[in-house]
Amino acid sequence: MKTVLITGASSGIGKAFAELFARKNDRVILASRNEKLNRIARQLWDQYGITALTIPVDLAQRAGPVLLHERLKELKIEIDVLINNAGSGSFGLLHEQDASAELEMLQVNVQSLSHLMMLFLPGMVQRGSGYVLNVGSTTSFYACPLSANYSASKAFVLSLTEAVANELQGTGVTVTALCPGATQTDFFRRSRMDGQKIADSKTLMRPQIVAEIGYAALMKKKTFVVPGLQNRLLTQAPRFFPRKFVTRITRSVLERKQQ
Repeated sequence: MKTVLITGASSGIGKAFAELFARKNDRVILASRNEKLNRIARQLWDQYGITALTIPVDLAQRAGPVLLHERLKELKIEIDVLINNAGSGSFGLLHEQDASAELEMLQVNVQSLSHLMMLFLPGMVQRGSGYVLNVGSTTSFYACPLSANYSASKAFVLSLTEAVANELQGTGVTVTALCPGATQTDFFRRSRMDGQKIADSKTLMRPQIVAEIGYAALMKKKTFVVPGLQNRLLTQAPRFFPRKFVTRITRSVLERKQQ
């Protein structure tokens, strides 16, 4: 039985991961700033008979990762699997964005994700075993106008994952980046993108499928995985087309639907 810490576990892909590990009778720890955590824990008990520990934490605050790590130390809980799923997005021209909101997003997507790795990896390496899964995006592979900071933050996630995966060779600890495309979550609503063409796509993947693919890649110790053939093809676009052309295409996808 593994002890699994999942950030951003109150909905979407994070919730799907919680259900997946619960089905496997692993010990699940749910961390989020969302008040729905206790309800998710009750659902896991009702469905799978496991007691999930909930830890409210705001990873948009710089102290968030340390507070989470210290709480687990107080409880004498060692983490075998870290699912770095917490994240947020934004939409609009960068020069028109609210700077404080953008910086909060970067704190969650970049700084807190990296900080949690730095806090939990030493224990894993010392024990000679452990898994980390970082949730990136297909935008980890190309720039996205109208979502500039978000796509840049996800490029960071992939780059960090690949570098650290190499550093950890021979330690028994592996790091995997899960890079999904558009998924059936409330991401678009929270990012004010529910009016975008992409949010109306008929090809949105279910979060449960994304989590299953991520889990399989994690257990196979893959460095990264992109769920779905169409998404894998999209990530190869910068290899075959000029980068300026790719950014024009991604902008057209993110533009609002015509009324």
